[in-house]
Amino acid sequence: MTNARFLWEISKKPVPYPAALARMQTLAREIRANEAAERVWLLEHPPLFTAGTSAKAEDLFNPHQYPTYDAGRGGQWTYHGPGQRIAYAMLDLHNPHGEVRGRDVRSYVHGLEEWVIRTLATFGLKGECREGRVGVWVIDPSTGQEEKIAAIGVRVSRWVSWHGVSINLNPRLSDFEGIVPCGIREFGVTSFEKLGLNVTMAQLDAALAESWQAVFGSTPSALTPLPDE
Repeated sequence: MTNARFLWEISKKPVPYPAALARMQTLAREIRANEAAERVWLLEHPPLFTAGTSAKAEDLFNPHQYPTYDAGRGGQWTYHGPGQRIAYAMLDLHNPHGEVRGRDVRSYVHGLEEWVIRTLATFGLKGECREGRVGVWVIDPSTGQEEKIAAIGVRVSRWVSWHGVSINLNPRLSDFEGIVPCGIREFGVTSFEKLGLNVTMAQLDAALAESWQAVFGSTPSALTPLPDE
């Protein structure tokens, strides 16, 4: 039987990418079969690169030889590592969720963008989207340059979503030099730390939960720690 609650889960230790992928696949099947609750899963990964369905081999440099994985989501190359909050959302998109219309992938992606933008606003950051550029962008006040602070990549299987967003809190930004992030060469990446904000992961998680309710309508349950992987 489905748990009627909307689950809000967290992994305290970095999760290897294959383990995360396997868990998302299993949960997507169970949600589709009405055997599991919808949820957001918060985690960090060890340093790695993932390739979306549009990734180009020439956009991977990988000087540190980090592991690389085919993600199966949309988009191009993405870096994940410590200090970056990953939020994987597994929802039954047959149904509407707050501002997000049912059976409408474009509306779902817009909802994820709005979720991140509202979360950034909690800390005084103005996040913006740009036509033709995936993710959420901010302007560095010290340089006036636009830089990416959050990436978005989704997969929808028979109207159940998986994958989600990654937000740069305080990752090692030099690791992004191992790829052309999302295939965009003209713009760099940034983080809360680079922008001079001293924000903890717990504070970011709390803002994500509050913004989720505002956009998607469901009230997150108390944060549920998962067993160590």
